[in-house]
Amino acid sequence: MNIRKIAVYKEIIRAEAGKQADPEITRVAAAGIIPNPFAGQFEFDLSALFDAGAELGEILTSHALEILPRAVISYGKAAIVGVGGDLEHGHAMLHPKLGKAMREPIGGGKALIPSAGKVGAAGASIDVPLGHKDDAWSFPHFDAITVSVGDSPRPDEIMMIVALADGGRPNARVGLERAVT
Repeated sequence: MNIRKIAVYKEIIRAEAGKQADPEITRVAAAGIIPNPFAGQFEFDLSALFDAGAELGEILTSHALEILPRAVISYGKAAIVGVGGDLEHGHAMLHPKLGKAMREPIGGGKALIPSAGKVGAAGASIDVPLGHKDDAWSFPHFDAITVSVGDSPRPDEIMMIVALADGGRPNARVGLERAVT
């Protein structure tokens, strides 16, 4: 696989709303930037991107897991397609094979992996949605991590992101009756 760049981002949330987080929550995101083989053209069969999404997903999940201090509780995925491509190119990377590539190394995940996609210029940001890996209705785990890579994606590239977290929102007060720990 031809990967131009991998960028890894980590944030540790120690407090929210003036109250210490107990425990601290760590969110990580790994972004991989690859050439878009369909930039500038309309192609109905995007199946080559299905396999690329799975392969890149394995690599990015591995990078994210290396820096997450505790077990994965929440996950998400996203893609930004450079302006020479179209939105469907990103979704071909995100679906249908990326989920398996993410779930195997984290030891499962019963819930759908929340996702987002868009077309954007280099430096565009995207809010990668996060949700509990086993309970899609765990409100305290509805969250997001914002990702941007300054020079990516270029017009003929796709930036795909895998995001993992070891908890939900710190000091969550909405939906606690539905929470899964």
